[in-house]
Amino acid sequence: MRIVLVGAGGVGTAFARIAARRGFAELVIADYDFARAEHAAAASDRFSAVRIDARDADAVAGLLADHRCDALMNAADPRFVMPLYTAALRSGVHYLDMAMSLSHPHPQSPYTKTGVKLGDDQFAMAGEWENSGKLALVGIGVEPGLSDVFARHAADELFSEIDEIGVRDGANLEVQGYDFAPTFSIWTTIEECLNPPVIWEADRGWFTTAPFSEPEIFRFPAGIGLVECVNVEHEEVLLIPRWINARRVTFKYGLGAEFIAVLQTLHKLGLDRTDPVAVGGNEVSPRDVVAACLPDPAGLGAKMTGLTCAGTWVTGTGKDGAPREVYLYNVVDNAWSMAEYGSQAVVWQTAVNPVIALELIDSGVWSGAGVLGPEALPAAPFLDLLTDYGAPWACEERAAR
Repeated sequence: MRIVLVGAGGVGTAFARIAARRGFAELVIADYDFARAEHAAAASDRFSAVRIDARDADAVAGLLADHRCDALMNAADPRFVMPLYTAALRSGVHYLDMAMSLSHPHPQSPYTKTGVKLGDDQFAMAGEWENSGKLALVGIGVEPGLSDVFARHAADELFSEIDEIGVRDGANLEVQGYDFAPTFSIWTTIEECLNPPVIWEADRGWFTTAPFSEPEIFRFPAGIGLVECVNVEHEEVLLIPRWINARRVTFKYGLGAEFIAVLQTLHKLGLDRTDPVAVGGNEVSPRDVVAACLPDPAGLGAKMTGLTCAGTWVTGTGKDGAPREVYLYNVVDNAWSMAEYGSQAVVWQTAVNPVIALELIDSGVWSGAGVLGPEALPAAPFLDLLTDYGAPWACEERAAR
């Protein structure tokens, strides 16, 4: 399978290192920074590097044609979803991403009503993808991605009726030597944390609430323990209800009080803005400046310790008719991912899932045409491969409330 991988940051590089150990893929790794692409391509002699501007759909389509590729893997940040998505459709190749097209809050009622939702621009083109016979598999990172696969598994194997599907993410990671060092793209983190979170309820549909709302203490496994989680805008809430029946779908992130305070300060100062402002005769995006001032998450692995946990909490009625509550999860230890792959835990846990998905597509185990989320496809083969890749998952039974 010939794949163009666009984006050679932390997740893209981890993707290349994971794919290098599987024999199914040849990668053309494309990035605006050619040196980064070369660095990622060093993982295998099956990989090559090119320079590309991900905003240029024509150039990306030309790259796909020149290399006779079967799929485009988008590992760039969400700003570049639509040109890459369009280029893949035009080129007649499969498309995968880990974050969906951007949302735009409701202009009058941002904290009660949805405006343009995450992925709306992509789903608007679903008919064109169906007619092309190609698959656009959206949201196939860890969250969204593995979390959606867990939801599918719960719906198929564990529950007869589901009350709530709640994605819950927490960690006990620490970064030595920094007062503030996000372990994932700050650009994406600002976007998802400061936008109005979306909630799904079967009798109401999608609606929004205020950022960081509905705090709850959630107990994470593997010794991580109790972490306060809050509502955050995330793709699972927009994807899961399309294919799985549940009375409620939520996403909550264990950010911590200090992290929330920093994000709120950035918002108050206008430093979360993406529109350029004039500075000394130049036009710069405040959010890009924030990102440039912080350490690159991909380079933090050697200074990180601890575990990261991604999972899906499900409540409802089990197959036996009794109340049931479970937490399906995957934990990655930073010490392990650094020793095995040279990639820190958060980016490795994100990157492994699209590699698995592409292997399943290449083998024909996963197939389809149109715009699909991970929960639209069978969970069992994915979860089997996840364990085979060295990232076992678990299902923890909890006392039904």
